[in-house]
Amino acid sequence: MELRSVEELMDLLHACRGVHEPPELPRPRLRPGGGTSLGDAVDLHDHALQTAALLRRGHPSDKELQVAGLVHDIGHLLRPGDDAGHAGHAADAVRPLLGERVSGLVRLHVAAERRPAAASPGRGPSPREPMAFEHDPLAEDAVTLRQADDAAHVPGLYAGDMEDWRTLLELVAERSARLGATD
Repeated sequence: MELRSVEELMDLLHACRGVHEPPELPRPRLRPGGGTSLGDAVDLHDHALQTAALLRRGHPSDKELQVAGLVHDIGHLLRPGDDAGHAGHAADAVRPLLGERVSGLVRLHVAAERRPAAASPGRGPSPREPMAFEHDPLAEDAVTLRQADDAAHVPGLYAGDMEDWRTLLELVAERSARLGATD
């Protein structure tokens, strides 16, 4: 599926309400007021908002990074059950609308998670995978996205309304369309 309009993307983002990531190995999650909990009580809708809000706060001038944070997990909705491929599905879906950089960041957010594991012998991906990741011009920003992604699982944290992001999505889509027209 390729998203061709901000309206289609907004519909998909709203459809994330009540949908959770597939179960995985339990990871510690931050809890409001401190401490951690295992599991993920945050649906994809709130997770997207929290991720984007963290990126907005830490990188206020990088609109594409913020948008990548908002859309990075929509692949879970596009192909339910294909957890391993969710980043690629999301990246392919948003590329025509939001451009190469947003698509590239979304595609790399999973590889950015595996990067630290590769530094430990006997863990993580093959030695070639981290080297390719490290040489990608988006690697540093993908790690930033991954850090926000990992921190954005706080149950009950209000991170705004999805509609608050419509204007930014329209701006990024418009810029992408202008750049695409000049290529």
